[in-house]
Amino acid sequence: MLLQFNFRNFKSFRDDTTLDLTATKITEYSSHVVPIGNEKLLPVAVIFGANGSGKSNVIDAFKYMATYVVTSFAYGGEKNNKRNSKKGKAGFLKPTPFLFDSNSLNLESSFEVYFVDAEENGNKFYNYGFTVGQNGINEEWLNCKSKSSRKGYKRIFYRDNKSLDLSGITPKSRENIRIALEKETLIVSLGAKLKIPELKNIRDWFLNNEIINFGNIYEGFFMSSKPPDGFVENEAVQKKIVDYFSAFDAAIVGFDVEIIEQSNDDDKTKTVRIDAVHKMIGSEQTATLPLELESRGTLKMFALYQFLKDVLDTGGVFFLDELNSQLHPLLVRAFVTTFLNPEINKKHAQLIFTSHDSWLLNSNLLRRDEVWFTEKSAEGISTLYSLADFADVDGVKIRKDENHAKNYLLGKYGAIPALKHLFREE
Repeated sequence: MLLQFNFRNFKSFRDDTTLDLTATKITEYSSHVVPIGNEKLLPVAVIFGANGSGKSNVIDAFKYMATYVVTSFAYGGEKNNKRNSKKGKAGFLKPTPFLFDSNSLNLESSFEVYFVDAEENGNKFYNYGFTVGQNGINEEWLNCKSKSSRKGYKRIFYRDNKSLDLSGITPKSRENIRIALEKETLIVSLGAKLKIPELKNIRDWFLNNEIINFGNIYEGFFMSSKPPDGFVENEAVQKKIVDYFSAFDAAIVGFDVEIIEQSNDDDKTKTVRIDAVHKMIGSEQTATLPLELESRGTLKMFALYQFLKDVLDTGGVFFLDELNSQLHPLLVRAFVTTFLNPEINKKHAQLIFTSHDSWLLNSNLLRRDEVWFTEKSAEGISTLYSLADFADVDGVKIRKDENHAKNYLLGKYGAIPALKHLFREE
């Protein structure tokens, strides 16, 4: 489970920013709290804010970090070496710093997580992070502690531009890392490639998380047209998805799947045709409809199935931009309650999503520390803050019995657009 995500100087977030999923001492919905060791964690965080305030950039920051961790073993090498270039070593994934002041433009970006590993891996707590500039990695660190430890984190490794401390790694593996490490490469990424168990665990934690942006129409279309694992060949998987649909739409009673082979002079290609099977009115007969002609909401839920199943199976973190897009509010509620139900969410998967649906604030669903806001200043600087930490001008914290949706739309918590007439009379 994710305890905390910290980042700095990424896109619209210039300053230190923290998304914290540890529970505060507030009393509402105590059943949401997951105790692990000495920590109390939350399964859900929703981020509200005006268009362009930075909601998506919070998820993009984590996506950047995860992508760098998973792929950076291939970065680095001689830039002008054609052999290395063919292997993908000609460059690396550069960050996008805050662009609107000359100082930040030339500074490094920072990314850091605190998380607890899966129970089968001992529920160890890890603190991992790195800073990266336009020329590669400037700093990287990994610390850990056991679930029962009352002491602080113990160092596994640390590097900067002047030193390399691998004291928490076995001597044989240390030498392999020293030989192969590049300026652009992360030790965790390289160590996972070298099959060093503890470093592979860190890499795998990032792999077990899912990140989807339904605000991107191309990504949404691609996801909705990709069948779940085993769907094409296995009727049992198709039945599971029918059962999944029945929770919100009983109209679909099955699927008709056909693999179509197309030949040309050079190669054979395969495409898949998927029809949704519907019952006909007043009859036991059925009719089919091409899946792509189903509603956008149905296609979105079809796309979400595999990702939801995967994070529930692994206990991963599901980052979802624009969850509410094309979905009824009650369906969004059902999706969120899946993560709040310990009988379904047995491995403590977490959901972090963005939304504009203010009704969630008054839906008797979320704790105040599960609600977050983004706001952008006149200078273009985004900030992220929790409803539980918000205080009014007199320093008074928000009460749990307030009408949060109404107060939010009235601007009491900030994070709303400053509206004017869209067209002015001349």
